[in-house]
Amino acid sequence: MGSQSTKIKTEIDLTSAESIARSIKKAKKSTPVKVYIQGYLANLDSNDLLIFGNDQFRIIIGDYTEVKKILDENQNFISHFHIEYDRRNSAIPLLETLELQARIEPGSIIRDSVAIGKNAVIMMGAVINVGAVIGENSMIDMNCVIGARGIIGRNVHVGAGTVIAGVLEPPSIKPVIIEDNVFIGANSVVLEGIQVGEGAVIAAGSVVTRDVPPNTVVAGMPAKIIKVKDERTQDKVKLLEDLRGL
Repeated sequence: MGSQSTKIKTEIDLTSAESIARSIKKAKKSTPVKVYIQGYLANLDSNDLLIFGNDQFRIIIGDYTEVKKILDENQNFISHFHIEYDRRNSAIPLLETLELQARIEPGSIIRDSVAIGKNAVIMMGAVINVGAVIGENSMIDMNCVIGARGIIGRNVHVGAGTVIAGVLEPPSIKPVIIEDNVFIGANSVVLEGIQVGEGAVIAAGSVVTRDVPPNTVVAGMPAKIIKVKDERTQDKVKLLEDLRGL
C-alpha cells in the first residue's frame, strides 16, 4: 500500500491485537464528567480536577469518582447541580483532533491511538476505532464504521454507511487493509482480514468476503469481480480535491 505506515508513535503496538487488549486491561477506567453546581462551596483546590467559578457557582471537570466526593461532602451546601457525561468506565479516550491537518465534522467519534493523514475528511456520524489509520486525502463518509486496526490508504473514498470490519478478536486474524486510490460505494461491508488492492472499486451495497485484486471492479453479496477498471469507471469514481483542501 505505497508507503502508508501501520505504525503510530505510541507505547502500544497498534499492529498487534494482543498489545491493544493488554493496554485496555491495564488502562485506568474513567468516567469524565462536567458538573454545574449552585451553592456555597469553598476550599476546593484539587490537582485532579479543573474547577471554575466562585463560591456560589462552580463548574467542575474531572473523573466522576473525585467529583462525587465533593458532591457528597458538600450536599448540605448545594442547592442543585447538573452532571454531563458521555461514557462510563472507558478505557480509551477520544482522539485530540485540534492539531490535525484534516477536516473533522461534528458528530464523528474517533478514539485515541488513531492516525489521520493530511487533508483527510471524516464526516458526520463516522466511527473510527483504536489502531485505525486513515491516509492522506481519504474521505470517511457519513455513518461509516472503521473497525479496530483498519488500515485505509491514500486517496480512498469510503462511502456512507460502509463498515470496515475491526479485528481485535480473534487476534490471529489480520486487519483489513484498503490500499491507495480505492473507491468503496455506500453501505458496503468489508469483512475481517480482507485486503483491497490499489485502485479497486467496490460497488455500493457489496459484501466483500475475499481479497480484491488491484484495479478491478467488484459487486454483489458476496462481491465478485465484474470487470477490470476502465476509463469510464475511473471517471465515475473521480475524487473532488475541493472537498479535501483546508
